[in-house]
Amino acid sequence: MSVLARVRAPASTANLGPGFDCAAVALDLWNELEVSEGDGQGDETEPNLGHLGVQAYARLAPVEGRRFSFTDRIPRERGLGSSAAVIALGLVAASVVAGLTASVEELLAEGIALEGHGDNLAAALAGGVCLTWGTRVARVADRPPAVPVALVPDSTVSTADARAALPAAVPHGDATFTASRAALLGAALASGSEELFAEALADRIHEPYRTATAPLLQAVRDRLPARALGATISGSGPTVIVWARPEEASQCAQQLAARYPDIEVLTLPASPEGAHAL
Repeated sequence: MSVLARVRAPASTANLGPGFDCAAVALDLWNELEVSEGDGQGDETEPNLGHLGVQAYARLAPVEGRRFSFTDRIPRERGLGSSAAVIALGLVAASVVAGLTASVEELLAEGIALEGHGDNLAAALAGGVCLTWGTRVARVADRPPAVPVALVPDSTVSTADARAALPAAVPHGDATFTASRAALLGAALASGSEELFAEALADRIHEPYRTATAPLLQAVRDRLPARALGATISGSGPTVIVWARPEEASQCAQQLAARYPDIEVLTLPASPEGAHAL
C-alpha cells in the first residue's frame, strides 16, 4: 500500500468576541490525514463519501482507489474548529496528490461551501491570526497578544443549533457597540497591543444569545484569573477561551483547573503554521 500524502491541520478559535464570522486564530492542536492507494481488497477500501474530509478532497482530486485514514485530536462540536480542520486536511491532501499549487484563498473558496463560513477554515489553512471576508483572507499576525487557555466542557454544541439562537436583527446600539470593539480587535491583532486586545473582548451581536449553549462564559468573566485580559466563547461554544498574558498562561491555567475540576483545561498556544504536508 503506497502512501500518497500525510497532512495535518490545526484547531482554531473563532470570533474572539466581536469578530463574528471574520476573526480566528490557529491553535497548536492537530488532526491528521493519511491518503494511500487502495488495495482493492473489499469494501473497507472504499472511501466514505459522507465524511467531510473526503468530500473536501473530492473537490480537487478523484477519491476512487484512495484510502483515507484520519486521526482526530480536536474535540468535536466544542467550538474549536474540528470541522474546519477536517476540511483543510482534505483540501491540502488533494492538492499534494494532484500536484496543485492552490493559494489559501483558492482553497478557502473550495472549502467554504462545505464549512458555511470562512473564519475557522481560513485559520486552519493559513495558520496564525486571520481575518476573512467572503473568500478573502488577511493573515495579520503569527500570534494574538495573549495565550488562549481553553475550558472545554463535556457537552457538545452543533453550529447549526448555536446559529439558530441568533436573532434576525439586533438593536442599533448593540451593533454600534460591537462595531467599535471589532475595530479595536483588528487594531489589537495587527499591533500586538495587550491593552487594545483587552478592551476589544466584548460583544453584543452573538455572545448574549449563546448563553444557553455556553453558560460557563459569564461565570468565568465574573471571576477572571488575576491579570487575564478577558474571556470569549470559542466559535459556537460551549468552550470558553480565557486570554492570558504570555508570561502568566501557566498560572492562569492552574487557577482555572483548580476552580473547575470537572472541566478540561487546555493551554493552546497559537500556531503560526496552518495545514501542511508532513
